[in-house]
Amino acid sequence: MASRLLRGSLRLWGGRCAPCPPRSARCSHSGGEHRLETPSAKKLTDIGIRRIFSSDHDIFRESVRKFFQEEVVPHHTEAYSNCTGPGFSLHSDIVMPYIANYGTEEQIKNFIPRMTAGKCIGAIAMTEPGAGSDLQGVRTHAKKDGSDWILNGSKVFITNGWLSDVVIVVAVTNREARSPAHGISLFLVEDGMKGFIKGRKLHKMGMKAQDTAELFFEDVRLPASALLGEENKGFYYLMQELPQERLLIAEIAVSASEFMFEETRDYVKQRKAFGKTVAHIQTVQHKLAELKTHICVTRAFVDSCIQLHEAKRLDSASASMAKYWASELQNSVAYDCVQLHGGWGYMWEYPIAKAYVDARVQPIYGGTNEIMKELIARDIVRDK
Repeated sequence: MASRLLRGSLRLWGGRCAPCPPRSARCSHSGGEHRLETPSAKKLTDIGIRRIFSSDHDIFRESVRKFFQEEVVPHHTEAYSNCTGPGFSLHSDIVMPYIANYGTEEQIKNFIPRMTAGKCIGAIAMTEPGAGSDLQGVRTHAKKDGSDWILNGSKVFITNGWLSDVVIVVAVTNREARSPAHGISLFLVEDGMKGFIKGRKLHKMGMKAQDTAELFFEDVRLPASALLGEENKGFYYLMQELPQERLLIAEIAVSASEFMFEETRDYVKQRKAFGKTVAHIQTVQHKLAELKTHICVTRAFVDSCIQLHEAKRLDSASASMAKYWASELQNSVAYDCVQLHGGWGYMWEYPIAKAYVDARVQPIYGGTNEIMKELIARDIVRDK
């Protein structure tokens, strides 16, 4: 019942917000220099969403799990690519759960209320110039100095990197470990710390409403309280949370596919050619039928994965299948929908053009689809 009420409130909130395309256009021109604070986070606060966060941390963690794992925000607000400026979904569905699941009571009290209010933007820094999908290739390292840590290294392609107030940084803390996976830790690095440098804002093909940046760490002194979770357990935390990230990508992909289909259906129903609307041409009707079928089947699979995730029964292979399949679908739907728009689909003023370029990154981040296939295949052939 509570879940249905929450979904209903979010639908109402989404419907009352300013239309996504104009807001996205403003963010695109500014390179993502819009914060989460107003109006989005304030409106969420006004309808009582913030009240799901309890001072009882067991209840709090369960609230975070239910709220974000159900993917209610992405399903209703991410259909048009991250129109709220910073990576809303990454901030809420990826960064906050790390702190909720592995943070100390002090870390939770320090960051979560501000992050919930949109006054503290979160990011997570995994990718490096020489380490993308292979997290065991991380070179950024932190060395003990008394009770403190000294952090050095660099990260790239970091969503919310430029506007971030706190970044979860993946770093090597034991170079003598029997494998890289046994020597990685996570740290909470705050904006303004000496030696923490924000580099270029990267100019991307799509997702222009998000800021994406390089980050550098030059002898950043971190207190012991900056360690997130246990020392040398970071890789295991990443493996626990990555299925949710991949499921989030799948949810965004299928929601974007639904959005593109609806935009295209409405367009062909009013666009005229050869004395009739394009929607009355048989080849167009057949293409619409194909798209609708593929999207509905994918929606059913992704929703089943979300249910498994809620029950804590989603495995890595299923999350990988969802991410791989839905992101490939998003790109094929984008291609066909631009084609059905004809020349206007190539014009930047049409949402379908933006959706087309935004789709391209989906098979790349969160682990490339080639890596997803490796994970799926490994699960198929391993002895059980």
